Amino acid sequence: MNRQIAKSSRPPSAPPSGKASVKVALVEDQPEVRESWTRLLNSFPDFECVCSCTSGEEALRMIPQEEPDVVLMDIFLPRMSGIECTSRLKEVLPQVQIIILTAMDDQELVFLALEAGADGYLLKRTKPADLRTALLDVLGGGAPMTGQIARRLIESFRRKAKARDDTVRLSVREEQILLLLSQGYSNKLIADKLELSIDTVCSHLKHVFFKLHVSSRTEAVVRYMASKTQQGRLNEP
Repeated sequence: MNRQIAKSSRPPSAPPSGKASVKVALVEDQPEVRESWTRLLNSFPDFECVCSCTSGEEALRMIPQEEPDVVLMDIFLPRMSGIECTSRLKEVLPQVQIIILTAMDDQELVFLALEAGADGYLLKRTKPADLRTALLDVLGGGAPMTGQIARRLIESFRRKAKARDDTVRLSVREEQILLLLSQGYSNKLIADKLELSIDTVCSHLKHVFFKLHVSSRTEAVVRYMASKTQQGRLNEP
């Protein structure tokens, strides 16, 4: 676990100054795991689990009302993934700290989650004392993650800096497919809804991957959502 926690200037021994307790929200679809983590969080004298959500959709409804300091987000959720939920939560609560929870050290998925706005990640087998340390650390400006992931993020930022002036133009059909993809539709359901063949949908997705410089459906959705958010900001009066 020690290799996962980035150092910060604040000693991780107490909640941020002036706060009676740290408010934490949990997003986890497995009942036993969710109950176990909720009990664990509430067992810390300086923490309070203000809500525990079973899905990304429920998290988007409940978490903005509670305005927690930290969100612990399972990466694998039904329908809406933890990656997509992270991206949407950051739009409405940009200051909230989101830590991804994962049972496996899947660097590709973790990297996508961090690109979507997550502030760090922890393995579910993390020891209780290390969990508390990581939560305090992220509140103090740290970022629980491995060195390999941090390196990939730096490289990603460099690539984006070089390409930020490039304009990606998607066709109307490509936009439709990406929108349905972001809503959790499978290729078959997209084909049925748009009255296309699955081969045609796959062909459109290949063009989308090429234009967005991505290699997976999840990354394409993250980039699409990020571009729509940026576009919305540019169009604001």
